[in-house]
Amino acid sequence: MARNTFESWIPEEYDSQVIQRVTQMSAVEALASPVPMSSDSKSIPRSAGVGVSLVDKGGAYSEDTSSNDDITLTAKKFGKAIRIAEEDIDDSLANIISTKQVDWATSYAKFIDNATLAVNAAPGSGVPFTSVYYQLTQAASGLGYGANDNVTVAASAGVTYDDLSDVMSAVEGGDYFDLSRTVVIAHPSFRGTLRKIKDDQSMPVFVRGQQGDAGSPDTLFDLPVQWSLGAKAHATATDAPTGAPLLFVINRDFLRLGIRSGPESIFIDGRDGLSALTDESILKMRSRRGFALGHPKAAAVLVGV
Repeated sequence: MARNTFESWIPEEYDSQVIQRVTQMSAVEALASPVPMSSDSKSIPRSAGVGVSLVDKGGAYSEDTSSNDDITLTAKKFGKAIRIAEEDIDDSLANIISTKQVDWATSYAKFIDNATLAVNAAPGSGVPFTSVYYQLTQAASGLGYGANDNVTVAASAGVTYDDLSDVMSAVEGGDYFDLSRTVVIAHPSFRGTLRKIKDDQSMPVFVRGQQGDAGSPDTLFDLPVQWSLGAKAHATATDAPTGAPLLFVINRDFLRLGIRSGPESIFIDGRDGLSALTDESILKMRSRRGFALGHPKAAAVLVGV
């Protein structure tokens, strides 16, 4: 009889090390509005709003002509397979599986953030989504957004107080600003720069939060900051981006993350006949996600040095 062990996909429970690691490392997984997906694509209606006009006594109401549309989430698969020698499996199966799952979760967290936030190219080979950064560099005339309207680029001398003020103002001055829902997502390399910037009263604009279970987050101009190692520009989605560090100011309600499945894993035992010539087992891990920014005016980006 063939031996079958863990021969089905195992969803990672929400208190598992994998989920904890993903949400600790990924700003998008932690902050975005989750959208359950029961197929590989899902359309989300987008309201264009409703105007208001003065109505005279006994007068006729004018009719709103705003054009509604939608955004589409398309699920993409992120995964990896690991071959493990039978000798190692016999020695410490649980430790190997757990260690590799957490290792994958770390890389996945950086990858999903880079894919959704920081890729500087259009969807295509190696680019699963229209990232926030790329969308902000493109004109969307139907939405009243011009190319790079909400993009601030720091000079070669480094990020300044005015740069930070400009990127904040780009969101604060629009219809999609909600102080209670606005967050900052930034690459950790900004930390050293931000610690040195003060306002004209010599007060720091960046305040380090109190760590721990009952602690508070770091803040920038009183907005909570989530750090992400994936928040660097890159031509394709990767867990090791090499471009300029990015700082985003975003209304988190407009980060829409489609949840199709995962993270989940499967262990295929090499002794079941599938890998009989190699004495190797395979650990596969995957997650399927979709993503879209609800409106370009809900976000702004500072491109660092």
